[in-house]
Amino acid sequence: MTTRLKDWIPAICVAILISTFSTHYFSGEETARIIIPLLHRLFPFATDRELRWMHIGIRKLAHITEFGAFSIAVFHGVRGPRRGWNLRWALITLVIAVSYAGLDEWHQSFVPLREARVRDVFIDATGALMAQILVLIYAKLHKNSPQHSGPAGNLLSVSSGK
Repeated sequence: MTTRLKDWIPAICVAILISTFSTHYFSGEETARIIIPLLHRLFPFATDRELRWMHIGIRKLAHITEFGAFSIAVFHGVRGPRRGWNLRWALITLVIAVSYAGLDEWHQSFVPLREARVRDVFIDATGALMAQILVLIYAKLHKNSPQHSGPAGNLLSVSSGK
């Protein structure tokens, strides 16, 4: 059991990080105090409107990045000691990631300076899906490596898993 728990520690850590980012300390108003002046220094001729759009873009890329990392970490937990990639593991991972994205937005509905947005769940889901595509590509590129334990098999079926 402790081995299985170890497989889930990265996902738990990323989930805690995501929940931390969902507090009022990371609201748009709070991050704008740091990011917009920095952007103004980098792009001195940008208008206030352009700076606000860049800030929004950075925040949405953060959603994609954090849920991409969460997706990879959850996949690691779902897969456990098995190796490779299979569609079932990826789908379970996506269900968990999208569910957590919904839970995260629901949590934000109770946080001052934050609001829940369905659009952000879709952005988070995009990050999780993109990460699973990267995991699949990585698995395909490394399926015949000497570090791969067990038969490579079909990547759309259970790969050397039990």
